[in-house]
Amino acid sequence: MTDLSLVVPLFNEQESLSLLYQEIVQAVSQLRKGWELIFVDDGSTDGSYAVLKRLAESDPRITVIRFARNFGQTAAMAAGFELARGEIIIPMDADLQNDPADIQAILQKLDEGFDVVSCWRKDRRDAYVTRTLPSILANKLISWISGVHLHDYGCTLKGYRRSVVQHVRLYGEMHRFIPIFATWAGGRVTEIPVRHHPRRFGASKYGMMRTFKVMLDLVTITFLGKYSTKPMHFFGGAGILLILAGFVTAAVTLVEKFFYEVKAHRNPLLLGSVFFVILGVQFILIGLIAELMTRTYHESQDKPTYIIKTVLKGKAEDTEKIRAKQEVEVT
Repeated sequence: MTDLSLVVPLFNEQESLSLLYQEIVQAVSQLRKGWELIFVDDGSTDGSYAVLKRLAESDPRITVIRFARNFGQTAAMAAGFELARGEIIIPMDADLQNDPADIQAILQKLDEGFDVVSCWRKDRRDAYVTRTLPSILANKLISWISGVHLHDYGCTLKGYRRSVVQHVRLYGEMHRFIPIFATWAGGRVTEIPVRHHPRRFGASKYGMMRTFKVMLDLVTITFLGKYSTKPMHFFGGAGILLILAGFVTAAVTLVEKFFYEVKAHRNPLLLGSVFFVILGVQFILIGLIAELMTRTYHESQDKPTYIIKTVLKGKAEDTEKIRAKQEVEVT
């Protein structure tokens, strides 16, 4: 029986893999749980796959997924989650900066009833200006916009219950936002500080551009979280505001014409009012199209707009008694 699935996405980490495997085995062998280790090779161009192949041949608990090319960390994690069999899924980086010894602390928090355990690299061992500072600012912005306050969204090491991740479809840089999706779905999320080690081999695969990509994905998930089933509320609301702005500027144009003798055809506010009204109507029409697309998406796939956590039913004999009593009262 598999209780725990460890998912390790990687790209060009051949020097780290054997050491990581040894550290993971040492950490999880003390847990008395059935476990599996899933490596996802995200199109590595070094000798990473050869190392993974050797490890898989020596340990049946290892599964290796090899991508045809580099699809990105989120895609690699999605593939690992799809193949995972454990009720608990813990992803982690392959560069030895995450410490497998922290897995036990994650499991203890999950045992307390939490659905997601997010990890905080409190003493982060990365370059401050290019990695740590942008991460701090991004985390504050994400917490403020989403309402889910965590110190470190970017730490790959996290603990998830299968029931949480099975409802999440990952793309872009969305893997870091799973705690937000879980909170919106009614899950319990907590955070614990974990160790963070300096990189031993190679160089980081992420640059400053990743921060901007994360910000764009944040806009996407904010829209999806609030308006994915009711896009007209967003587009229609913006359209009404624009139309109102058009009427206000038109009224100002009339006031200036009759009281200040400003020629309407020479007043730029007249053109502005026409622009606002046309743009507002377009926003409302876009909202209607978005509503049709949303309904088609959910109805064609028979996809519910809700997530059920628990269903309780009374005992069969009690239900029959209630039903019989109701029939007697009716007659």
